[in-house]
Amino acid sequence: MVAHAEIRVVHRGGSKINFREPVITNDSRFLLCASGESVKVYSSSSEECVHDLQGHTDLVSGIVRNPSNHLQVYSCSADGTVRLWDFTDGILIKVQPRSLPKSFSITASFLGVCVSSELFQLVAVHLPRSGDQEVEARELSAVLCDVSPSGAVSFGREVRVVGLPGTSVANKFFLKSGNKKGAKNAFTCVSCHPKEDCIATGHEDGKIRLWRNFNQKKEYTYSTLHWHHGAVNTLQFTPEGTNLLSGGIESVLVQWRYTQENQKDFLPRLGGAITHIAVSPDGSLFCTSHSDNKITIIQSCVKVSAIIQGLVKGEGVRTDLMIDPRSKALVLNGKPGHLQFYSLPRDKLLYNLDIVQQEYIHEEGLDQFEVVKAAFDTRGDWLATVEERTQKGSELEINLKLWAYNEQTQSFVLNTTVTAPHEDQITAMCFSPSPETTMLVTISFDGHFKAWLLADHSDTEAEGASWSCDFVGGYHLLKPGCCCFSADGSLLAVGFQEVVTVWSPSWELLTTLSQPPGAIRDLCFGRLSCSKYLLGTSTKNQLCCWNLLTCSLEWSTPVDVSLLQADPLSENMAAFCSQSGCSDLFVFKPGESRPLYSQRALCTGKVQHAVFAPRDQMLESCEEHAQWLNRSQLYFLTQHMLMVDDSVAVTPFYLLLGKHRQQQQQEALTNPMAERIQLPQGSIAIKELLYTPAHVLPSASFLCSMFVRSLLISSSKMEKRHCASLV
Repeated sequence: MVAHAEIRVVHRGGSKINFREPVITNDSRFLLCASGESVKVYSSSSEECVHDLQGHTDLVSGIVRNPSNHLQVYSCSADGTVRLWDFTDGILIKVQPRSLPKSFSITASFLGVCVSSELFQLVAVHLPRSGDQEVEARELSAVLCDVSPSGAVSFGREVRVVGLPGTSVANKFFLKSGNKKGAKNAFTCVSCHPKEDCIATGHEDGKIRLWRNFNQKKEYTYSTLHWHHGAVNTLQFTPEGTNLLSGGIESVLVQWRYTQENQKDFLPRLGGAITHIAVSPDGSLFCTSHSDNKITIIQSCVKVSAIIQGLVKGEGVRTDLMIDPRSKALVLNGKPGHLQFYSLPRDKLLYNLDIVQQEYIHEEGLDQFEVVKAAFDTRGDWLATVEERTQKGSELEINLKLWAYNEQTQSFVLNTTVTAPHEDQITAMCFSPSPETTMLVTISFDGHFKAWLLADHSDTEAEGASWSCDFVGGYHLLKPGCCCFSADGSLLAVGFQEVVTVWSPSWELLTTLSQPPGAIRDLCFGRLSCSKYLLGTSTKNQLCCWNLLTCSLEWSTPVDVSLLQADPLSENMAAFCSQSGCSDLFVFKPGESRPLYSQRALCTGKVQHAVFAPRDQMLESCEEHAQWLNRSQLYFLTQHMLMVDDSVAVTPFYLLLGKHRQQQQQEALTNPMAERIQLPQGSIAIKELLYTPAHVLPSASFLCSMFVRSLLISSSKMEKRHCASLV
């Protein structure tokens, strides 16, 4: 029987930390940012994550400081709740239940919390003061009823609200769609001056306009500031209003003098495009969010003091997911021209490796080198990368680079660069796992595969190692699409369109394998007891398994396998299948007819990349169907940038707790009308004791009396229960 429910799929890391504007605490010690379904609290000095505030069940869409308590913050989520946290202790204090629209974000808080609903209305929600952990807000009032879905909202002095664009307010500012030069004047961002009646707006043409006199009887006026050559992404006044900060695609933080608009300071080369700017309440600390999922902490626009880097996912992960054999870090494309080494247990970037070694120019339309392929050898001594650039009217530029691991620097050092290793795009490459030789195989659309050999593989130092092309092969002028080495390195399989070729270490063509119509999309050798099998997927929705001893097709099944991944520590293989907008997972052994595990609708969308990561310690699972997770964890990446870990094996405690919860759910379903004896006030009192920080709790005498009263059941409630049972 195939198990489904005992193994959970959990979010592991890699969420966006630049989704919303971060928040700096009053003392500038901590920085809070929305990260997927949680709120992360970072130290502004050490860059370490000190708390991960978990409780929301959907994307966190906003964070704001509690104006009445500097140790607390509000967070809101697409799950329809507003939560109050003590971020110093990492404790949830209050929950606003599901009475609000599912899509909203906090923008400011004075008398209440203002949210933007999925109907694009700005609504003020008054949160009543109460000692209960769950508080329902009943007072809602509409502030703006016609807010654009892409508009920005800013709060100024005396709680005046400004929205962009299309807002139903007392004053509206208009600009013509273009001028004589054809510039784009569309609004992109807005910020209100904290002390004066002045509003700053950013525009697509790179200009900043300062609007004044809008609260007077005479017509409003505006002045223009211009430095950005692209759209202004964000604006922020300092707390005293003496300076205005702006940022855009240039990755330069610009500080404008409010009273001397011609004077400005610059902090350049901050990385990706600036998307948000936040300022601490005392004005001593700035922070900028960037398009490469990074937050930069700056000391008063003078110098960068800390960088918090999240998992970078650009337009696409072209290198696949890899595990560094040495650091056990996840390796994939990072910022342009780099590979990122990311620690999954810590959800933190370890370091970036500059592959292209050229300054990246943040300008649209430029053709620059991109890292498209990467591969490690089994020991982690060598790293191979492929970078390419396509220019209009010129041929494709390709560089193959071999990197040697340096023990002193604990990083990879460039050893060999091969210019134009193939005449066309390289589609795949892999290292031979054989301990006798160090070999890399690359295949290309030029119809050839090449074997690159390390001349002196006993010396892995950059000074004594050299690489050269050892063999060039092909098959009937067909284009190869994929390749794979067997576990011991004795066989190489190369897929040439609809034909699979098997080669020996001496480059002798041993056999060819055919299969039903369709080009070979992926190849994978079996391991350990299943090493005699070779599996392949095709573009005609076929999963085939060949027996290499008989050179015949062992079995095939009609299934659309989008990704096939082998566990390097066991015989298990994982196949991800796309169906009806969702991805299914099947885990199986090539020699067995039934899968070990399957899960339908694993996630929405298509699984783009996956990898098995070895565990530090082997788990001892009590369930046979979960033993495929004992040695490795399966990580996969979806289109929504969710890093998911299918690694929660079933333990005795999990079984006991899970069965108890299932029993409770079944009782509720079978007898929904049955009333249970509940102690509502007692639960509130217990939550007050358990979840509230000790330094904000009332006196012990008050808590004791409240707790005792909560245990008492009124006579009226008992009479109602007796009547219900008699009926």
